[in-house]
Amino acid sequence: MNAPLPPAAAAAAHAQGLKLFQPARIGDIAVANRVVMAPLTRSRADESAGDVPGSEMNVEYYLQRSNAGLIISEGTQVSPAGKGYMATPGIYSDAQVEGWQRITRAVHEAGSKIVAQIWHVGRVSHPDLTGGVQPVAPSPIAPRVPAYTRKGKVEVPVPRALSVAEIQAVVEEYRRGAANAMRAGFDGVEIHGANGYLIDQFLRDGANQRTDAYGGPVENRVRFALKVVDAVVAEVGASRVGIRLSPVTPANDLGDSHPQAVFGRLVEELDQRGIAFIHFVEGATGGPRDLPGFDFAWARRAFRGTYIANNGYDRAMAIDAVETGRADAVAFGRAFIANPDLVPRLKADAALNAPNPRTFYTAGPVGYIDYPSL
Repeated sequence: MNAPLPPAAAAAAHAQGLKLFQPARIGDIAVANRVVMAPLTRSRADESAGDVPGSEMNVEYYLQRSNAGLIISEGTQVSPAGKGYMATPGIYSDAQVEGWQRITRAVHEAGSKIVAQIWHVGRVSHPDLTGGVQPVAPSPIAPRVPAYTRKGKVEVPVPRALSVAEIQAVVEEYRRGAANAMRAGFDGVEIHGANGYLIDQFLRDGANQRTDAYGGPVENRVRFALKVVDAVVAEVGASRVGIRLSPVTPANDLGDSHPQAVFGRLVEELDQRGIAFIHFVEGATGGPRDLPGFDFAWARRAFRGTYIANNGYDRAMAIDAVETGRADAVAFGRAFIANPDLVPRLKADAALNAPNPRTFYTAGPVGYIDYPSL
């Protein structure tokens, strides 16, 4: 009689039959499993060189986590004015593209896929972070959140409302960011439409009080998001484009009077465009999952592309979501910070390292590339 397998080996053997750990396609991107590394701001780009990524430490960080079927990069700003935090990378200069090339090459050599999350923070910024430029937004309404600069915690100023001509210029920045992402070797692009940043600000009436074609009725408030999507799709192709949405999160002091209406309209429009995926933050980002206001099960039915679920998932929840069809893939954030070998750990049902929030945004390797693997 054969000896029974050790618990970890038995769990890993069982995991081979679970959809979460099986290959899939996300649009035109073939992935080895359905575990996604969520976008994670880590504030370790080289600010002195112009917000350039690609240091040996940056490469090692992404390489360690290349067991994910798909990696979504940390948010990378499409212009200097789109920056809202210290030492976040950009995607608008040749030096930045070259830095990202070092990262994408390492990820591909390890057998994973990676998409760039392109980002503009809008009003969630400060002139000390944007080279002296006043933050911009759909309307001149300041969020009740601080900014963190080299001077410490500072009050966010009232933003300047974008003109219609400036809106089109920002759309062009997203298009160039997408083009640069492909030059940098990314497999696709995720548009950051979540967590209270610029696209989200246009979507929600807590920040958008415009009376022109970009404000008021839901068909107007989704216009900016769709223009960005259309520009990126024209550059990259719909099958390599996704968007991250957080319909009910209060992150960065943003809310909406009727999220089902505006995000429902947006989901329907995105479905018609045939983009590869929508990455949903279900509930409050990093917080409670059961906030009212939006029916994620409806979104799953309404959108025919890949549904990536995120926010507070553990192993059992992720397996259940994919096995039952409530999601096609599941994105993990903090778990990937502390567990570079997250997929093998999930397969083996092994214990997870606990993340240290004090090192999330600090410079250097501590809390970045020194978490232990199995």
